[in-house]
Amino acid sequence: MANTSALWYFESVNLYDILCPHKVKPMAERHTFNYFKKDQFIYFPDEPAQYIYMIADGRVRIGHYLDDGKEVVSAILGMGEIFGELALAGEEKRRDFAQAMDDKTTVCPLSIDELKALMWENKELSFKMLKLVGLRLMKLERKLELLVFKDARTRVIEFIKDSAAWKGKKVGYETLVPTKLTHKDIAALTGTSRQTVTTILNELKEKNLINFDRKKILVRDLENLR
Repeated sequence: MANTSALWYFESVNLYDILCPHKVKPMAERHTFNYFKKDQFIYFPDEPAQYIYMIADGRVRIGHYLDDGKEVVSAILGMGEIFGELALAGEEKRRDFAQAMDDKTTVCPLSIDELKALMWENKELSFKMLKLVGLRLMKLERKLELLVFKDARTRVIEFIKDSAAWKGKKVGYETLVPTKLTHKDIAALTGTSRQTVTTILNELKEKNLINFDRKKILVRDLENLR
C-alpha cells in the first residue's frame, strides 16, 4: 500500500508543481493557460500528439470510441493531474479523446520538446514520469480486467476499493476517499448504468459498509468490503 500511495502522490502533486510552465521561471513569461467550456473537446482521436497537459482547474474526461461508435471512459481527472502523457512514449497520433467536464476548465500545455529538456536536466523528474506512465498502464489493465471478467456489482465495489488504494486516507479503521465523481461518472468508469451504481451504493450504505456524499466516500473497513 505504501508504494501505491507514493505513486499517487507523484502523479497528483509533485509532477504538476514541477511541470506546469507557469511554475518554471524560464517558461512562465511565454506560456498561457487554455480555457474550455463544459463538454468542449481538448483533443480528438487521430490528432497529432504534441503536448502533455496539466489541469489547473476543473475536470477532464479521457476516453475512446469503439468500432460501433460507443464511448468508453477510461479516466476522469481533476485539478493538479496530467494527461496526454503517451506522447512522451512515442504516440504520434492520439488514440483517445480529452473533454472538459466543467465550465472554465483550465489546462496548461507543455510541448514534448520542453518536457524532454526538463527531464534531461532533472533525473528525479525522469524517474517520476516513468512511474506516472507505469501507473496509468496499471490502472488501464485493471479496468479492462474488471470490465471483461466481473459483474456490475463487483466492478463498482472494486472501483471503490481501487480508489481507496490510489488516493484514500486512513482514519482509524476507516478510509476516506475524496471524490467529486457523480453516480453517472462512476457508471461511465465501471461500464454500468447510473441507476445500477445508485442501487449498489445505497445497498452498501444500508449494510454500513460505506457512507458517501457529493464530496467523499467513507469506507468503514476495506477488509469487509466485498
